Amino acid sequence: MAVGLFVFGFSLHAAEKEYDVVVYGGTSAGVIAAVQAKKEGKTVVVVGSDKHLGGLSSGGLGWTDTGNKTVIGGLARDFYHRIWKEYNKDETWEFQDRSEYGGKGQGTAAIDGENRTMWIFEPSVAEKVFEDYVKDFDLEVLRDEWLDRKDGVKMENGKIVSITMLSGKTFVGKIFIDATYEGDLVATAGVDYHVGREGKEVYGEEWNGVQTSVLHHRHHFGAVKEPVSPYVVPGDPKSGVLPRISAEDPGERHSGDNRVQAYCFRMCLTNHPENRIPFSEPKGYDASQYELMGRIYEAGWRDTFGKFDVIPNHKTDTNNHGPMSTDNIGFNYDYPDASYERRKEIIAEHETYQKGWLWWHCTDPRVPNEIQEKMKTWGLPKDEFVDNENWSHQLYIREARRMVGDFVMTEHELRKMKPTPDSVGMGSYTIDSHNVQRYIKPDGFVQNEGDIGVSTRGPYEIAYGSLVPKKEQCQNLIVPVCVSSSHIAFGSIRMEPVFMILGQSAATAASIAIDEGIPVQDIDYKKLKARLLKDGQILEYDGPANEKRVGVDLKSLKGVVVDDDFANFKGPWKPSSSAKSYLGFGYRHDDNLADGKCIATFQGQLPKAGKYEVRFAYTPNSNRATNVPVTVIHGDGESTVVTVNEKNEPTIDGAFVSLGEFQFDDPKAATVTISNEGTDGYVVIDAVQWLKK
Repeated sequence: MAVGLFVFGFSLHAAEKEYDVVVYGGTSAGVIAAVQAKKEGKTVVVVGSDKHLGGLSSGGLGWTDTGNKTVIGGLARDFYHRIWKEYNKDETWEFQDRSEYGGKGQGTAAIDGENRTMWIFEPSVAEKVFEDYVKDFDLEVLRDEWLDRKDGVKMENGKIVSITMLSGKTFVGKIFIDATYEGDLVATAGVDYHVGREGKEVYGEEWNGVQTSVLHHRHHFGAVKEPVSPYVVPGDPKSGVLPRISAEDPGERHSGDNRVQAYCFRMCLTNHPENRIPFSEPKGYDASQYELMGRIYEAGWRDTFGKFDVIPNHKTDTNNHGPMSTDNIGFNYDYPDASYERRKEIIAEHETYQKGWLWWHCTDPRVPNEIQEKMKTWGLPKDEFVDNENWSHQLYIREARRMVGDFVMTEHELRKMKPTPDSVGMGSYTIDSHNVQRYIKPDGFVQNEGDIGVSTRGPYEIAYGSLVPKKEQCQNLIVPVCVSSSHIAFGSIRMEPVFMILGQSAATAASIAIDEGIPVQDIDYKKLKARLLKDGQILEYDGPANEKRVGVDLKSLKGVVVDDDFANFKGPWKPSSSAKSYLGFGYRHDDNLADGKCIATFQGQLPKAGKYEVRFAYTPNSNRATNVPVTVIHGDGESTVVTVNEKNEPTIDGAFVSLGEFQFDDPKAATVTISNEGTDGYVVIDAVQWLKK
C-alpha cells in the first residue's frame, strides 16, 4: 500500500490493509452491508468481536418480529428467501417430518412466486445462510477482533482514517459502518450518543421516559391474581427486599433516566428426547434469587410457557413472558458503556440467572407440579451452539447506545404524526420496550415498569439522516443498528429485519459517497433513492394501515376535528383499539380510576369567529361512565360543563354526541376538557369536532 495516499482530504499513512468500506460488527446488518458493498463493486471487510455471524438472527431469535412483511425488501427479504430454500431440503428436517410442522411462518407461492420466504427458523440454519453469503460473495471476515476503544480510532479532518483492534490489526477505509449492537465505533469516534430513556420534554413524546402506571403485554404484576409482597418477610419492610427487586424510587412518570430495557438470551430449547440435553444446575446457582417467582405462583400465575414459540425440528425460540421470566430486569444498566471485561461479567450473570431460572423450575418444591413436570421435558438441543455448551452465543442487547445524529427518529415519525424525510427503509413492528425496572409501589407491593406496546399504525419510513452523524462530528461513518432515535422509537426500529434493511441502505450510501468523494451527509437523496429502489428496497407504503373507521374517514369530516392523538393529556390515560369501531387509529381511556387525575384537553384552531356546534366522540360500552364531565371553553373564557353518558350510543355519524352550540369570539380559544373526576365507570375519549353554524 502506498504511503501518503490522499483520500477524502486526509493523508493515509502506512497501515495493515486498505478498503473502500470497513464494516465493524458481524451482526445481520453487518453481513448484509458487506454483501451490498460487494455488489456495488467495492472492497470490503467485516471485522469485529463476533465469532459467529448474524448476531441475534443466528443467536436464537428464530421467531422473527416482522410486523408487515410487505415492507421487507431487498437483501433482507433475500435472507428469508434463503431460509426458505434451506427448509425446502429434506435433510434440514432431521428431527421432524416437514408435513408435521406444516407451513408455519412461510410466505405463499401466490404472493412470493419463486421467492418464497420462511420467517421462523433454527439458529444453526440462520448461521448457515450467513456463512453462505460469505462464500457466495467472497467476503473477507475477521472474527474475535476487538476495537481498541481507547486509542483505536484515528481521525483527520473530521473523518475516520483507520480503526485498530486490541490485537494491533489496523483497517484503513474510505467509509466505516458501525453494525454493532453496542455502538462502540460511534462512541470511540467521538460521535454523540444517548443511553437510557429521554424525558418527555426532550422530543415531546407520550411514551418515552418512566412509565409508572402504564401496564402492557402481561409482563407485569397486574396479570397476577393477588398482589405480591417484595419483602423478605411478606408485608414487613424492615425485613429487607427480595433479590431482583429495586428499593430505589422509580422516578416520576415521563422523566428521563439512564436505565435500559432488559436483556435476555433467546433460548433455543427442545423436547425431542433424541436431541435433548436435560437442564443442569449452573455454577453459582442460588435458589433464593427466585423467591419472587415462588410468590408469583402462589398468587395464581400459571402462564409459564406462553412464549415457548415453536420453530422447526421440535425446538423453540423461547422469549420472556410474565412478571418474572427470562428478562433479567435491572442488571444491565451499565452494559452500553462498560468495558469489555465488565460486559463479559454482565453476560455471564445473565446466563447464570437464566439457566438458574430453568433449574429452579425443575427442582424447587414451590413450582406447581404440572409446570415442573412439563419443564423437565425440555432441554438444550444437542445440535445448536455446539461450541458454546449448546447455549446461545449472543445475549439479546435490545438497546444500548443510540447515536444522536443528523436526524432523530421519534414516536412522532413512527406514528405518522410528523413526516419522515429521505426514507431509506421501513419498519412496522409495534413500538415495543421490555421492562426497565422492578420496583416497590407506594402500596407496598412489587411492580414491573417500562414495558410498552404501542401501535405504529402501520408501516413507517426511516430517515437517512438517522443513519449518519452530525457532519461536524464525522463525515464518513454510517450507523444502521444504533440509529439516531429516541428510546421509544428504537423500540420498533430495533427488529432484525429492519437492521438488515438499513445495513443494505448504509452500504449503498457508502458506495455513492466513495464514488463522488463526498461526506455521507452530502449524498443526493434522489440518487440514493433510485439505487435503493433498483435493488428492491421498500421506501414507502400506501396500503391499508389496519385502522378502523366509523362509516366515514376522519379527514373527510366537516369542520375542525381534533383526534385524541393530538390532545394534551395529564394522568395515566391508556391507548386502546379493542372496540369494534373508532375514529383514527384508536382512543384513550382512564382505566376506570375515577380519581380526577386524568384530564384531556382538546385545542381547536377555528378558521374564524362565530357560532359553532361542538361535538364529542367516544366508544360506547356497558362498562362506561354515565357522568363524564366535559367542559367547553368559549367566548371570553366562559365555560360550560356538559355531562355525557358514555353507555349510550353516539347519535351523530355513529361516533359523536352534541355538546351544544357556542359563540367563539376568539377562534384560537376553542377548548374542550374531559376529566374523570367522580365518574362511575370507564371514561373514553376519541375526538372533538367544531362545526360552523
